[in-house]
Amino acid sequence: MKAIALFSGGLDSTLAIKLIIDQGIEVLAVNINTGFGSTKDRLTHMQSMCDQVGAELKIIDIQSEYLQDVLFDPKYGYGKNFNPCIDCHAKMFAVAKRIMEAEGASFLISGEVMGQRPMSQNKDALQTVLNESNCNGLLLRPLSAKRLAPTIAETNGWVDREKLEGITGRSRDRQMELAKEIGLEDFESPGGGCLLTDEHFGKKMFDFIKYDTFEVRDIPLMKYGRHFRLSDGAKLVVGRDQAENAHLQNIMNDKYFHLSTVGLVGPHAMLSANATQADRELAVKIILTYCKTNIHESYMVSIDEVQMSSAPFASREDVKPFAVL
Repeated sequence: MKAIALFSGGLDSTLAIKLIIDQGIEVLAVNINTGFGSTKDRLTHMQSMCDQVGAELKIIDIQSEYLQDVLFDPKYGYGKNFNPCIDCHAKMFAVAKRIMEAEGASFLISGEVMGQRPMSQNKDALQTVLNESNCNGLLLRPLSAKRLAPTIAETNGWVDREKLEGITGRSRDRQMELAKEIGLEDFESPGGGCLLTDEHFGKKMFDFIKYDTFEVRDIPLMKYGRHFRLSDGAKLVVGRDQAENAHLQNIMNDKYFHLSTVGLVGPHAMLSANATQADRELAVKIILTYCKTNIHESYMVSIDEVQMSSAPFASREDVKPFAVL
């Protein structure tokens, strides 16, 4: 017997996997990459969680499919920010079902807890996700199973329902008890897994689609830096620290120019390649405002290997009218 688990790397999905493995069932933990996960390198962490509970890990990339089918026209709308959670979950379960069939597995599991999240994990939403993904009966939610209708895995006797949990609501006391019982180490605190649920990231997304068509290659740029919308409509992204500068330097996207200070310690930045001359000059001014500069002197900034000279703004307050975030 084999099950496919929707796996985020978080505590809930790890515990759900453990509850099923403890019943003698092989579990393939599938992490579905939409492109909007945490900016942290999570592969090492996810592998550690799987190793501790005895599951195999598999990463599935659906970035193009996600943008095309879910992100910009969600049937069930967005949550508080740019998060189409119900449509997103339905898409993930539909993908997991394809994997289940390809792997010869018998059912699906997830770490969802009824009532933990008001939009996507209330009882109606949990059922909607099943209907939309054609997974009715196939998806077992081990942490809340006793509060939900029995699934095929339970009615067929593959899984003992009495050994599952009946957790509801936002308290995580029972999850912490289970983690202690099984000796789970280095698990994550809840929340923060999807950038689309973040208010600030949502603002950047809404600004982007107002001016441009969003593509998979634009996702990395959205994850780093201060974002600005310049007078003639160009986008400017300015690194906030050394780590962000390094990430921006590694982005290859011909929709943007790379900018860097010349002979001066300063941030790395990216600017729309179709920026007008006025926006290029404004971008240089903004970048220099984030350097240790004198407002009475001019400095050089390289834009796609072409150097431009400017003085900074008098203060960062002058930059605020252009700030998206």
